[in-house]
Amino acid sequence: MIPSKKLSPNILLLLCVCGFSLSVRGQQSTKLPQLGKSSVKEVIAAMTLEEKASLVVGGGLNIPPAMRKNKMFAGMVAQPGTLAANTVNPVPGTAGNTIAIPRLGIPCIVVNDGPAGLRMIGGFGGQKYECTAFPVGTLLASSWDKDLIFKTGQAYGNDVLEYGVDILLAPGMNIQRNPLCGRNFEYYSEDPLLSGTIAAAMVNGIQSQGVGVSIKHFAANNQETDRQTVNTIVSQRALREIYLEGFRVASRESHPWTVMSSYNLLNGKYTSENYDLLTTVLRKEWGYNGLVMSDWGAGKDAVAQMKAGNDLLMPGPNQVNIIIQAVKNGKLDEKVLDRNVEDILNLIVKTPRFKNYKYSNKPNTVANAAMSRKAATEGMILLKNSDSALPFAEKIKSVALFGNTSYQAYIGGSGSGYVAVAYSVNLIDGLKNAGYVTDESLKEKYKTYMTENAPKGGDMIANIMGGKKRAPEMPVTDSLAEEMAGKYDIAIFTVGRNSGEGEDRKLDNDFNLSNSETASINTICKAFHAKGKKVIAVLNIGGVIETASWRSKPDAILLAWQPGLEAGNAIADLLSGKVNPSGKLAQTFPVSYADVPSVKNFPGIEVKGDSTIKRKVVYEEGIYVGYRYYNTFKVKPAYEFGYGLSYTNFTYSNLKLSSTLFTGKIAMSVDVKNTGKIAGKEVVQVYLKAPKGDLDKPAEELKGFAKTGLLKPGELQTLTFTINAKDLASFNTVQSAWVADPGRYEIKIGASIEDIKQTMSFTLNKRTIVEKVTRVLMPPIAVAELKNRNQE
Repeated sequence: MIPSKKLSPNILLLLCVCGFSLSVRGQQSTKLPQLGKSSVKEVIAAMTLEEKASLVVGGGLNIPPAMRKNKMFAGMVAQPGTLAANTVNPVPGTAGNTIAIPRLGIPCIVVNDGPAGLRMIGGFGGQKYECTAFPVGTLLASSWDKDLIFKTGQAYGNDVLEYGVDILLAPGMNIQRNPLCGRNFEYYSEDPLLSGTIAAAMVNGIQSQGVGVSIKHFAANNQETDRQTVNTIVSQRALREIYLEGFRVASRESHPWTVMSSYNLLNGKYTSENYDLLTTVLRKEWGYNGLVMSDWGAGKDAVAQMKAGNDLLMPGPNQVNIIIQAVKNGKLDEKVLDRNVEDILNLIVKTPRFKNYKYSNKPNTVANAAMSRKAATEGMILLKNSDSALPFAEKIKSVALFGNTSYQAYIGGSGSGYVAVAYSVNLIDGLKNAGYVTDESLKEKYKTYMTENAPKGGDMIANIMGGKKRAPEMPVTDSLAEEMAGKYDIAIFTVGRNSGEGEDRKLDNDFNLSNSETASINTICKAFHAKGKKVIAVLNIGGVIETASWRSKPDAILLAWQPGLEAGNAIADLLSGKVNPSGKLAQTFPVSYADVPSVKNFPGIEVKGDSTIKRKVVYEEGIYVGYRYYNTFKVKPAYEFGYGLSYTNFTYSNLKLSSTLFTGKIAMSVDVKNTGKIAGKEVVQVYLKAPKGDLDKPAEELKGFAKTGLLKPGELQTLTFTINAKDLASFNTVQSAWVADPGRYEIKIGASIEDIKQTMSFTLNKRTIVEKVTRVLMPPIAVAELKNRNQE
């Protein structure tokens, strides 16, 4: 209380200044913190519980009313009056978004599929998209070229940025455990080093454009059958060496903004609810500091997901009230919720939308398409080339084009991997563009057949997502083949295959050729060979197929995979010789499906009487996936891992090691020379054979690779590699450590795992524990794994 006697002017002035200062402070104290201007923790402190719970849950699906009735979208649409409903996704037709909280300066961010180009569904809000379909992941890995993949990622990132997407839900990088997995086309390889290295190059390329990615699906999501209810049971060693290793490589070499947890259960627990997977391994052991989001509708327990470190639950929004109540009743510590919110806010501040980037809806479509075409040519693989059937000789002017897919190319897979494009180039168009004459009457015959025999109707979702079924292969009659053989210089028969999300492939008429396809190949080859003319088979496929029973018939086989929107032009580039093929297999082609090591355990067995787990799959092959199995157990494949032909020849020489005694790392170099007549590129592969030790081990394992530049005839290039301690180590489950056994290690440099050109050896004198890790992710049952008896 101020005394009633008269105050001096100085005291009055002092009181006024203090009063003004207190008034200003009062105003500042009521001003809300803003993301980007205030600290993230200050923003979180200002958030309500409802805002926090809504932010860690996606904004729901923006889909037409007709689609909302589909049971697969139950609970995924925002309800009126919620924060999610008040947030409008600024990019219609995308996979989802987070909510916006304008009062705190928090914008929504947009996430979208897909692994080979943006999966934008047109027609939403009148928006039309012209996205670039890039080659599928399997083709990109077949290039074995990190620089190429980085540049492809840059082009891809341009599409993502200019169409207003903040996070690309890609790349997919699960191991190709079995050739029947429906999403193998999205993935890179059966080998974790190749998969992780290619993924890292793609991530670095995309994120160089200022947008983020979400590497997926973490982890051991290697099938589509019952993908949301399958319990994957795998040993700690196989998990560490095969199914986690690619993610470890990619996370450390490219720092993806986000990681997507998978649908499946892993050793009895949903991956999105698995603290040991998402926190102990990913964050603590690997040092990952980005955000983890769920796959769409994954998991069952939102609270368990929050505790596990699965920051963002997509697409939401039915978990909001569950999270709010869990905090109120003490089942979820609000500090855990705050941690997840913090990860989301730290992500948001990096995005183009937060930085007010004015996306144009006009990416550099011409340059991006050109990059797609170049990448496609670098990853296609020449499997066979008898009597120099390819490239086309100068006398070849006209082509008889057989096979449905010659006229309707598969540029990519279906589901979230589908890309709606402004145009695509079929093989017939690519050949015409390259100056070759084709038969219009044959084209019309195929078009009429495909129209008349196309399956009617079909699932609306599948049709929208590129999964619409096509007509079976048109049979080629003797008379038709003979007529074309009399008119045209050479024949091409295209084998087409497609698959996608939600369903695994079949053995009959998919992995194996149909009776019509086999008969057509035989008929065409008989007619053209009778006139001394050659036949080329083009494989426009997304995954491995059987080739051993028919490959002797055509003169050459070009594995084109699914090469993106410039498919026909890219294939024609290789057929004509404009580009010399340099792709190598990133997976093994078995002689028959019966030879696949996981054949007895794919896709597992149904489980009765369990509301959560409806299927169980036990990875009894253990670490013996792909070439690790075929090479170790001496099972001859149709085409081995790393295989691929060229139009020229290469020699390897002068392999040098920095030391023959391993003391931490060994450097090596090898000379590669083009000894043929045309320019070409060669993929050089480094394999390591370990000594017999405490653990059984594969015969060889890939430890490095590189692709030469375009070498002119007679030109030589020296390539260098480094082997470090981790490359020598295997995972010892008993010690929960990566351990390198002492003894003699053999370096094998080659053009494939079977085509070894140079070898040298070095010695490790003592057993070395390279890295100790936490004992986690144990299987609930003992896994009777395949063993290499030669090591015992």
